[in-house]
Amino acid sequence: MAVISLSLDNPVFSAFVTYAVLVIMKTMIMSFFTAYQRMTNKAFSNEEDVASFGKKLEVTRYHPGVERVRRCHQNDLENVIPFVLLGLLYVASGPSLGAALLHFRAFTVARFLHTLVYLNSVRQPARALCFLCGIVVNISMAVATLSKGTF
Repeated sequence: MAVISLSLDNPVFSAFVTYAVLVIMKTMIMSFFTAYQRMTNKAFSNEEDVASFGKKLEVTRYHPGVERVRRCHQNDLENVIPFVLLGLLYVASGPSLGAALLHFRAFTVARFLHTLVYLNSVRQPARALCFLCGIVVNISMAVATLSKGTF
């Protein structure tokens, strides 16, 4: 049985690290988009946030612009975390560099496009196709990993 290196000397692992960091950073940046929407629209969901502006603002539990960004961020969390976990297991299964790059690049492009179409309210099926692409990549990595497993 071959030993798979989880070091940057392994080109598959190195590629995974690159794409995982890109999608994790994109997910983290969504927090700033949410804060921007809250400040721009003066739509704060906590009393202490309202009070910090020293104005007579009301607590706003729902604002369409804020909620759109929050839903997009939530969708990232629901998809990026499985990608990172499955991707690490996939790398450990010893895939070819070409197959791994196809998976990692497709997922990353799909998530960036998903965010663009979601935040810009592009009509369906654009967002659904981006979402589906990411899910298919995760399923493909899971199946490939399981198929190489020894039980």
